[in-house]
Amino acid sequence: MTKVSAKSQKNYLFKLDADQGQIIWESKKLRIIPIENIKELRSGSDARYYRQQFQLSQGYEDRWITIIYLLDGQYKTLHLIASSMDIFQLWDITLRKLHAIRQELMTGPGNEEIRHTVWIKQCWKSAGESNDQRLSFEQVEKLCKRLNINSSQEDLMRLFASADAQHRGYLDFADFQTFVKLLKTRPEIDLLYKKLCSMNDGKLTLSVFECFMRDTQKSSLTQREIESLFVRYSTRTSDGRGTSSTPDLSSLKMSLDGFTAFLLSSDNSAFIGQNGKVHQPMTHPLWDYFISSSHNTYLVGNQLVGSSTIEGYIRALLHSCRSVELDIYDGEHEPVVFHGKTLTSKLSAREVCEAIMKYAFVTSPYPIVISAEIHCSLHQQDMLATIMREVFGDALVCAPIEGKPLSGPLPSPEDLRGRVLLKAKNLYVSESEPIREWDLMLDTESSSAEASASDSEPMREIKEEFRKVKLREVEAVKELKEEFRKARNVFNRVRGRHASPEKSLPRSESKPEQKARMSVALVALLVYTVGVKCRGINKKELYASEHMFSLSETTMNKILKQGADDLIKHNKMHLVRIYPKGTRVSSTNYLPHRYWAAGAQLVAINWQTFDLGYMINHAMFRRNGRAGYVLKPEVLRKTEDPRKSDKEHFHHHKQYNLDVTVISAQQLPRPKDATGREIMDKHVDPYVEVSIHTPDKCYPGSSSSFLSTSSASSASSITSHVHAHRSVTTMRTSSVKNNGFNPVWQETLRLPFECVGDMRDLVFVRFTIQRDGESDGEPIAVYCVSLGSLAMGYRHLPLHDSQVSQYLFSTLFVRCSVQDA
Repeated sequence: MTKVSAKSQKNYLFKLDADQGQIIWESKKLRIIPIENIKELRSGSDARYYRQQFQLSQGYEDRWITIIYLLDGQYKTLHLIASSMDIFQLWDITLRKLHAIRQELMTGPGNEEIRHTVWIKQCWKSAGESNDQRLSFEQVEKLCKRLNINSSQEDLMRLFASADAQHRGYLDFADFQTFVKLLKTRPEIDLLYKKLCSMNDGKLTLSVFECFMRDTQKSSLTQREIESLFVRYSTRTSDGRGTSSTPDLSSLKMSLDGFTAFLLSSDNSAFIGQNGKVHQPMTHPLWDYFISSSHNTYLVGNQLVGSSTIEGYIRALLHSCRSVELDIYDGEHEPVVFHGKTLTSKLSAREVCEAIMKYAFVTSPYPIVISAEIHCSLHQQDMLATIMREVFGDALVCAPIEGKPLSGPLPSPEDLRGRVLLKAKNLYVSESEPIREWDLMLDTESSSAEASASDSEPMREIKEEFRKVKLREVEAVKELKEEFRKARNVFNRVRGRHASPEKSLPRSESKPEQKARMSVALVALLVYTVGVKCRGINKKELYASEHMFSLSETTMNKILKQGADDLIKHNKMHLVRIYPKGTRVSSTNYLPHRYWAAGAQLVAINWQTFDLGYMINHAMFRRNGRAGYVLKPEVLRKTEDPRKSDKEHFHHHKQYNLDVTVISAQQLPRPKDATGREIMDKHVDPYVEVSIHTPDKCYPGSSSSFLSTSSASSASSITSHVHAHRSVTTMRTSSVKNNGFNPVWQETLRLPFECVGDMRDLVFVRFTIQRDGESDGEPIAVYCVSLGSLAMGYRHLPLHDSQVSQYLFSTLFVRCSVQDA
């Protein structure tokens, strides 16, 4: 196929290895793309954006394949043109099917038989040179070394001899499967199984299993559901299937294989809500939800010289982001999107809107909020409004929906399924700008005149009604301002300091200013998300239910330093957006749970930067079926329950201990070089670090740090501190020397933490597997989860790389429990 880049077009031989799960080609060196690293496949018209970028003929479109993947921590693209339609269809169909299988395996635990089959084929293929191969002991020993299996030659020889039942001196594929089964034995599970069986004459019966589920796993399943699980894993045959007959529960017992299969299954998922379905009610007003939000969505690099691309929007939307940002400036012909006053490249606003519309509801059906900063002229604002109406069509909210007037609560995500909302600052209601009725009238007349030629009679009537609504809103704000001016003068007279004549005049009369005017066509698109300037958060300042403002993290930190009470109360009935400060030029992220804890709904992060802030955001929005909307804790929502006031909730501080027994890990990944090949000569001496992250002190009575006096294992170390607006406690295990295949620790760590208002959803736990001596380097694997979503008891945690992409075979076996301190 022809590999296309901005600089050249060259022909290469591409190979698709299904067993190894790789795309392979050789240019100056061997190149490899693991199929599980592929983020998206585009072909035909879906990849038109790139074909047009390279200025290639439309004749190539029906043979074009674009592969977007992650390698060495970076997003990369591979553009291919197949030499014929037959080759294109063969590659497109096969690659999509293989990718779908890998993606299914990477959704979490479960599918253990398929996962094992994929892994064993991968090992078999890499151990020899042909499909009809026979493995000698030397080849098996070499394979074990590659897998970082730390067994002595004597132990390997013993396992090899046991698998070579016919004493032929080699292993065929069936023998190799036996060898792998022996190699993957789990003595730590065997020990747990025997401990449970000792409770009932050496048998794991239903009563023992039920006690295990209730007391250790903290299961909320019904009696019947537990019985169904017990039957399922007690009647499994050697091939993993169940029996067809109805068993007698009293005579059943669960075998070690059945118990192991249960612990590894999706029925014992570490993540509560692993079924991937939306399980929270979606009928609350928008302000009752945390909303997955992106900052500078158009960037894939840093804020000064990074590239602006529609890829940023596509990636965010496909990961269920529900609020994207546009910074809009005048373009040569139409408005453009880029980061103002920087060297970042520019995008057509129309192309951005088309990408948003195409990918908006692929992952989640719930509404998209476009947060726009408008820096363009009145004429191009009109063009922007036209573009949005043309591209989004009926999906664009340009008037209140039926039953949800502006005077009442905001609509719910369910009310707005499949809809697009525009949020921008309305200069006519923003306190930062003087209001001039003649300015508004001029804009209205101009826009009406321009639109009259093309608008239908019903549309002109709708626009006329909307113009009247906006005028009434302007008049209401003017009256409020006048009342405020009178009240201020009365206050000054009472104190004996009469206001000067100049100060008593409205600002527009005392000091004429040139106001940045705003297109009424654009104002008409602001319905439930009307941007206004924050005039303060207190009882004196009143905001309409549709008014929302944006605060930088710097401003937000100042507010929180003074106390979060007023802000929390405001956020119960208004939307607020938080964004990173401008000095984060390398696009790093703050920790979003600090601002979620104050009730802020749209806490925007830089999705192009894979740091701890990104990881916590990812962990939050894995919840609720990846809908991009997560219901806020009850204490942060407006409820009708009068029994407890907000202050009582937030004065309720409780200390806990998170006890984590780090038991073992399975098949840790080897480090890879920049081409995707494993580094074979690098030893892995893994240890596990567990950290718990809580929102810092912004509530009355919260403790800046809390250390338990309880002892942890002697091999562990503990640190606890409050730093850069975060509270974190960290502990680690000892290291296991040269074993990345099945290291066993069996160490218990105790992490103290404080929880306010019982908001465990805003406490995050991160498990990090590091190489001993390389604590500052790239971790081997990570897993981050909200404590409210972490299932207790014995669980296998799926492990991810630093870009939060799941490893196909790697897991960490732990036992977790939360105890009162």
